[in-house]
Amino acid sequence: MAPVRSGWCGVPAGVLAAVAILVAGCADEPEVATAPPAPVPAELTRFYAQVPQWESCVGYVAPEESLPPAAQCARIEVPIDYADPDGPTAQLALSRLRATGPRIGSLLLNPGGPGMSGLSTATIGGGTPVAERFDRVGFDPRGVGASTPAVTCLTPQEADAERAETPAPNTPEGIAADEAENREYADRCMARSGADLLAHIGTREVVQDMDVIRAVLGDPKLNYLGYSYGTRLGTAYAEKFPGNVRAMVLDGAIDPTQDPVAESLRQAAGFQQAFDAFAADCVKSADCPLGTDPAQVIPRFRELVDPLWDTPAATTDPRGLSYDDAITGVQQTLYSADFWPVLTVALTELSEGRGDTLLQLADMYNGRRDDGSYSNLTDAFNAIRCVDDPRVTDPAVAGRQDTEYRAAAPFLDDGRGTGAAPLELCAGWPVPNTSRPHEISVAGLPQLVVVSTTGDPATPYQAGVDLAGQLGAALITHEGDSHTVVFNGGATCVDDAVIDYLVDLKSPPEGLRC
Repeated sequence: MAPVRSGWCGVPAGVLAAVAILVAGCADEPEVATAPPAPVPAELTRFYAQVPQWESCVGYVAPEESLPPAAQCARIEVPIDYADPDGPTAQLALSRLRATGPRIGSLLLNPGGPGMSGLSTATIGGGTPVAERFDRVGFDPRGVGASTPAVTCLTPQEADAERAETPAPNTPEGIAADEAENREYADRCMARSGADLLAHIGTREVVQDMDVIRAVLGDPKLNYLGYSYGTRLGTAYAEKFPGNVRAMVLDGAIDPTQDPVAESLRQAAGFQQAFDAFAADCVKSADCPLGTDPAQVIPRFRELVDPLWDTPAATTDPRGLSYDDAITGVQQTLYSADFWPVLTVALTELSEGRGDTLLQLADMYNGRRDDGSYSNLTDAFNAIRCVDDPRVTDPAVAGRQDTEYRAAAPFLDDGRGTGAAPLELCAGWPVPNTSRPHEISVAGLPQLVVVSTTGDPATPYQAGVDLAGQLGAALITHEGDSHTVVFNGGATCVDDAVIDYLVDLKSPPEGLRC
């Protein structure tokens, strides 16, 4: 039983998207005692001095994304290995919507993931003073989307086949089979992506790329809005370049002190909380597919999904609905209460032996397009996670994690736990990880803002509280059930405070709850 993707921003291919913004400098901003700007190393001058050649976004944006005709796109060059600036380079794809009024600067946006394309995030904040005062800039991080070279591990046919597989039980034979499959996946990533890209795909390099982007946009200091995994990027940037930050909003925070095991267990509890909230709402209706008895919703849910272990549900698509895709589709809808009606429809279909809605949701989550091709979202997610996080290589730890995950999220417990579990994919990843959990302590940062939602399933509330404390940031608490909230139409109170901060550098009121 594998934990869900930690740090996912909640927008598989456009359906559950909660994306956000960030902003840039102001002529009359208040004086703050901050660190001095970081000098540009001489060997990187040519990258920092680039001038983007903006053009139409045709050929940049994938079918699942959209940008208005006014958007412009460009590519800039960065070294794959910053320790070898004369070596191979990568091309990063940027998108831009120009400020419609008196311009303060650029606002760099990241939707999370890791592995999500960020080009369409340039539309975030439309119709607000942010769109008037800032050029809104999205980007595809290295290895992702329209940036090249791109991480590639599986062909579309291999991805379909992997998703259709019957889960292996946690028997010695099943564990060995799972671990062999993980090794095969890693070998394919190495063969198709190359060791150089895989070794330099992580947060460590992306924050350096972000500083190059800041410079080529002509901004003396960075304005940034990051969601979910984007908060990890923002935190790492603030740690490395504290003197290069003007304003930073981090929504749906990842706590940098947490190891992957603790993070997955906290996330499991968050998804259980979201499922419980959905079920409590559903049982109020006589036609709830989980019944009307709150005490029976988890057993009823398991009655619906457990048969898929052996027999996929029928779909109009010849693939059918596998067990893993059903669980993925359900989790997709738990990122926001706005999608509870979709989950009700999907579970009602499943009770009737059909799996079309859940399959569509799983396709969105996995980046599968209508023509059967895939974005590289999943492959990039795996590659980035495996270099960002320390690996669990002790079978006893893997077994304890599986047992505790089942206890934290009983709606996801298939009842087949044995106290043992396979080592996850990253345990045998072919390149070393490049960062480790640690507490952030940075002198000279300006005031930052962290937004955390009380019922966020993917990046639970306490992580935002903890991150704000480490950064000395202002904390905005959003009372709700969504994964991230800024500029997604869910909380005017949050948006107003963020706008005041980005435009005027006005800190939110202490203890603000929305």
